[in-house]
Amino acid sequence: MDITGSVALVTGSNRGIGRRFVTELLDRGAAKVYATARRPELVDVPGVEVLPLDITDSTSVAAAAARAGDVTLLVNNAGIATQGSLLTDDLTDARREMDTHYWGTLEVLRAFVPVIERNGGGGIVNVLSALSWFVYPGSGGYAAAKSAEWNLTNAVRLELAGRGVTVQGLHLGAADTDIMAGYEGSMVDPLDVAKASLDGVERDALEVVVDDWSAMVKASLAADPAALYQQFTA
Repeated sequence: MDITGSVALVTGSNRGIGRRFVTELLDRGAAKVYATARRPELVDVPGVEVLPLDITDSTSVAAAAARAGDVTLLVNNAGIATQGSLLTDDLTDARREMDTHYWGTLEVLRAFVPVIERNGGGGIVNVLSALSWFVYPGSGGYAAAKSAEWNLTNAVRLELAGRGVTVQGLHLGAADTDIMAGYEGSMVDPLDVAKASLDGVERDALEVVVDDWSAMVKASLAADPAALYQQFTA
C-alpha cells in the first residue's frame, strides 16, 4: 500500500503514539488524515480533519464511519491502561480493558472494513503490545485484553484474505507516552513506532515488532515459560 494519496483515520490521536501516527502520515503525503479522539478539542495537529470518536460507544463509531466515508487506511490505536489484581480487585477496570481493546477495536473494524472495501481496498493497523504475549504482576487486565486483540487481529486478517485489505499487528514494549509516566526502564520513541508501522504498511507486513524487548518476548514463547516468568516470581 502506498501512503501517498491515502485517506487515513487514526483513533486516539490527541497524544502519544496516535498523535505521532497522524504527523507521520501527513509527512508521507496522505491526502487526508482523520484525527479522532474522545475529546477532539485536544487534537492539536494542523492540517487534519478532527472527528469525535469513542470506540466503546456504538453510536459514536457509526457516526464516525458515516463522516469518514473515504478512508483507505485505519489505525486502531485508542486504548487505556489499568493496573490491579484479577483475583482480588474490583473487576470494573478489567472489563473496561476488554471493552476498549477487544470489543471497541472490533466495533471500529466492523464499521470501517466496508468503507475501505468500497474505496478499493487498503490497510488496517492494530496497535498491540508485547503484553499480547506475556504478563507482569498487576497488568493482568491490560495483558488479557491485548492478547484477545492480537488474536482478533489474526482472525480478521484471515476473513479479509483476498479482499484487498491488509491487516497489521503492531507490537511494542514501553513507549515514551503519558500512559508510561513514571516508568524508569528504557522506552521507545512514539515517532519510531509510527515510522516502523507505516514502513510495514508500505510493504504489506502482517506483523511489525518494534523493539528488542518485544522480539525477546515473542521468541520466548517457544521455550519453557519458567525462563521468562522466574524474574517476576523470584
